[in-house]
Amino acid sequence: MNIGSAFGAAVLQVVFAILSVIQWLVIIAAVISWVSPDPRNPIVQFLYRTTEPILRPFRKILPPRRTGGIDFSPILVILLILFVKVLLSSLFLTSARAF
Repeated sequence: MNIGSAFGAAVLQVVFAILSVIQWLVIIAAVISWVSPDPRNPIVQFLYRTTEPILRPFRKILPPRRTGGIDFSPILVILLILFVKVLLSSLFLTSARAF
């Protein structure tokens, strides 16, 4: 493994870690939303501030009012994150084999 591919692997690990944290924050925010949390709770506020900018575009595409009140945006975000992880892995493996 040369320096470039080692650096690429390290960058990929950091990106995967960030995507995993986002994925878990979305999951936790979705689960907490089922129990009608106190909006003044600092944890709830943190989750809302970090996940809402990510979820909002997906809510515009598939608003809950069109899906019987069910918010599918967390599922769409998680699927997108999984797709990006698979895509990045395959791109990295393809580029690593080329060199």
